[in-house]
Amino acid sequence: MNRNTFLKQTGMLAAAGLLYPALSRAAGIIMPKTSDAIGLQLYTVGSLMDADTKGTLQKLAAIGYKNLESASGSKGLYYGYKPKEFASMVKDMGMTWRSGHVGGVPFTLPMLMKLATTAKDSAQIQKYAPMIARMPKGANLQDNAQQLADEAAEGGLEYLVCAAIPTKTMDDVKIAVDVFGKAGEACKKAGVQFAFHNHSFEFVPINGVLPYDYIMANTDKDLVKSEVDLGWATVAGQNPVEIFKKYHGRIPLWHAKDMDKITKEPTEIGSGYVDFKPIFDARHLSGMKYFFIEQDAEGAPTTMENVTNDYNNLKKVLA
Repeated sequence: MNRNTFLKQTGMLAAAGLLYPALSRAAGIIMPKTSDAIGLQLYTVGSLMDADTKGTLQKLAAIGYKNLESASGSKGLYYGYKPKEFASMVKDMGMTWRSGHVGGVPFTLPMLMKLATTAKDSAQIQKYAPMIARMPKGANLQDNAQQLADEAAEGGLEYLVCAAIPTKTMDDVKIAVDVFGKAGEACKKAGVQFAFHNHSFEFVPINGVLPYDYIMANTDKDLVKSEVDLGWATVAGQNPVEIFKKYHGRIPLWHAKDMDKITKEPTEIGSGYVDFKPIFDARHLSGMKYFFIEQDAEGAPTTMENVTNDYNNLKKVLA
């Protein structure tokens, strides 16, 4: 089950492509060699990580993945390890743990129901209620921001990211702003950068205002960064490049996610309708530092074959 149910390029860009690398260097932003720095959000292989953490990581390293972003599993935020232990294991395999996803508010069924935007969403979340009840009730940003920031620092992470938070009503959005502001302060104290990850519902207007825009306008640009999920933004009718232009330099992280044109659900890179080439060509606009493939497909868990195809197909696009 994907986390969305669970929980529009002009000639100006050609000139920008020449100008922004120089500006980025002047600002101290290091633009990655994209084809050599492909990362993975480990939620993609969550069931595999739960079953065999070390073996799964070894297979990911063999595929060629370099950067990792963690997500909570059945054994907790760090797959049963201490942050330092997990970071060390990843490093020994030739990869780097760059970022970690954590919950915005306590992980409960009522909270998840707030993420539902359709009757289908609600029905699917209810279907997974028994699994939700069995999941570890880990720390969250609303209640444990400093603890999570300190643990991220212990693991050598550069980024701590809110995976999801309700934005169905304006009251929800205002709570998100408050949680993100405090998380940003906690992360600053720990020497880590805070960011929040979007799904499609942050682009559903409330009284004419997009929750995403409200959050960006009402949080400190230095304390709160954005991790744009290219797939969910596209499904919501947004052009990622336009988001980069509007919030230039404030989007250091991306999720490279392809979406099926019919179902609008995550699919293998290259088999959907997300046009990655112009988006990556505009990475200087966003200040992108790292990107992570994520294929959180509904139904059957993502396999090692899927993430191999994801890696190879995206590398062809970026070559």
